[in-house]
Amino acid sequence: MTDPHAASRPVQAVILAGGQGSRLRPYTDDRPKPMVEIPGTGTPIIGHQLAWLAEEGVTDVVVSCGHLAEVLQKWLDATDLPVRVTTVVETEPLGRGGGLRYAAEHLPHPDKPWYATNGDIWTRFSLRDLADFHTERDAVATLALARPRIPWGTVKTDGFGHVTDFIEAPPMPYEVNAGVYVFSAEFAKLLPERGDHERTTFPRLARERRLAGFPIPQGAYWRAIDTAKDLSEAARELAALGH
Repeated sequence: MTDPHAASRPVQAVILAGGQGSRLRPYTDDRPKPMVEIPGTGTPIIGHQLAWLAEEGVTDVVVSCGHLAEVLQKWLDATDLPVRVTTVVETEPLGRGGGLRYAAEHLPHPDKPWYATNGDIWTRFSLRDLADFHTERDAVATLALARPRIPWGTVKTDGFGHVTDFIEAPPMPYEVNAGVYVFSAEFAKLLPERGDHERTTFPRLARERRLAGFPIPQGAYWRAIDTAKDLSEAARELAALGH
């Protein structure tokens, strides 16, 4: 049976890998954040992302570099990669939205949809399902949504104030932007040349009902690697999952 969504799924992606990763020091003193390795995995974050994108049907990736770009470019040049990779470096700071627009200008198929991910995300879920969700809702942009675990244990009580249960690190009740996206071709032209798209383009699309949110399925792994604590917790979680 022919898959009706296959033709609309992206085969190109942007990885935003330009952040300084100051909260991950000293790991980022000599490398950009996407080059930080999760202990025990043998793979830097960007290596995981490229493998994941390839598994999801992506053939071409534009990596937007910044802080210590030469370290990342050297690793990409020396590694047997599962996709074709182009690197771009901003000659001046453009902001998150401007940087995304600049990277998108180097995609090989400007008239086709594309994925994007922040360079500090370690996750596994179906990008094909994300793309199908995007198409079915006729959205211009779709955000993957995650429910990170609260770093504290919580306490449940009944209506009389009696403690009934303790729950260790439950998922938070609110969804957050997971830093993984799918965009229609027209999205790139809606991005600012400078500035933050999350304060301009996304709110505009939300008002127009052209922005969608895809909940990452329960049980799928997701973590943003922002701090040394995130790094150690990701190592523990991935070891428990057998990665």
